[in-house]
Amino acid sequence: MTVELNEAVAAAQAGDEEAFRFLYRALQPALLRYLTTLVGADAEDVASETWLQISRDLPSFTGGEFRAWSVTIARNRAMDHLRRQRRRPTVPVPTQDLSDLAADSDTADRAGEALGTASALALIRTLPPAEAEAVMLRAVIGLDAKTAGRVLGRRAGAVRTAAHRGLRRLAVLLERAAPENAPGAVAPRPRTDRPAPHAPEAEPAEG
Repeated sequence: MTVELNEAVAAAQAGDEEAFRFLYRALQPALLRYLTTLVGADAEDVASETWLQISRDLPSFTGGEFRAWSVTIARNRAMDHLRRQRRRPTVPVPTQDLSDLAADSDTADRAGEALGTASALALIRTLPPAEAEAVMLRAVIGLDAKTAGRVLGRRAGAVRTAAHRGLRRLAVLLERAAPENAPGAVAPRPRTDRPAPHAPEAEPAEG
């Protein structure tokens, strides 16, 4: 995929419109999920701004990780958007109480597999911002920790830690949101292998 992207970038820089469409089709789904985590329902608008800037600045792209370059543009546009929207702040959902809950690596992996769903993206938005971004850049965009760190201006180790913590929190949130935990779910049947308690003997009637 990286080789194909690099070839498409070179062709798009030379004016090949089909190559640019290939870049859009290859990156837009992941970019949109990432932007949804940052700006919610405004992700489509911010994605449009992102691609306008990508098309404008593409001739000056000098190589490297094209996905990281595109994500950096998307993130900058999202931050600009959020600054404009500060007059309408949202109340974050507290998730600090989830930080100490255990979740094994298999559970975190299963959480990672669900990242493409709308419900999972909504849950990711409830994570602390640093963890939400790390999860999206690592698990959805597919950047390595070092490259994601450059996008975020953080060390690679810090990105790895944030992504791991985010996946653990997400695993717990997904488990809590599972259908069997939903209101109205059928409660499990009581065990029947225990002897039923004896009914109390009736007291003799008084003469």
